[in-house]
Amino acid sequence: MKEPDVRTHVDQDKQRVRERVWDLLDTEGAVLDATAHGRIPNFKGSEDAANRLAELAAWRDARVIKAVPDKAQLPVRARALTEGKTVFMAVPKLADPRPFYLLDPAALPVPPQEAASSKVAATVAPRVDVADLQPVDVVVVGSVAVNRDGVRIGKGAGYSDLEFAFLMEAGLISDRTVVVSTVHSLQVLDEELPATDHDFGVDLIVTPDEVISCPSPHRPAGLVWEHLDAAKIASIPVLAARAPADGH
Repeated sequence: MKEPDVRTHVDQDKQRVRERVWDLLDTEGAVLDATAHGRIPNFKGSEDAANRLAELAAWRDARVIKAVPDKAQLPVRARALTEGKTVFMAVPKLADPRPFYLLDPAALPVPPQEAASSKVAATVAPRVDVADLQPVDVVVVGSVAVNRDGVRIGKGAGYSDLEFAFLMEAGLISDRTVVVSTVHSLQVLDEELPATDHDFGVDLIVTPDEVISCPSPHRPAGLVWEHLDAAKIASIPVLAARAPADGH
């Protein structure tokens, strides 16, 4: 029973980091929302970070982008669509047998800036299954905190890690896929951060002011079933459909 206890301690340590970063961002007035707490921070300068990302060769060469639906990454999604890149992002909580919205820039009924909004995407983009997706060139994620080794802490729901794991299992994310997080400079911490085996790391951190390359970030081989409880599996159709009979 030691492993669940270890994960509990890691989760508690992560939450302490989140609270500290959220407090700092609020104190410094670094977010566009009323508070940073409880979410991926919608940081000031997200447009500048998107522009800095767009200057990188890995971005220019990319044709398919997997992006989170958070507000902080809206400028990245809009930039991708404007540049003719295909974007897909998850249906909220992956709660659909077809768990991704596919944004094809050649087929958008509204301008890219509008389509990049998660609310608009939900109304104009078709939902697709994992089997309908293309191999991913760049994964764009939000973070609450990251360090220069590429360890990231999200808001705690765990969906980004799940998406990443089953896209790896499906062969859509490979060692060639570049994983990027756009954040405010205050979210970049010069310290070790708690992590578990199912957490993925990032290759690049992009702030409004700099690009940080992370050496050898951790990537899980796939889903770590023993880290998923039955309720979580049952709530996500694509997981329930492939869950091992014994739950492990």
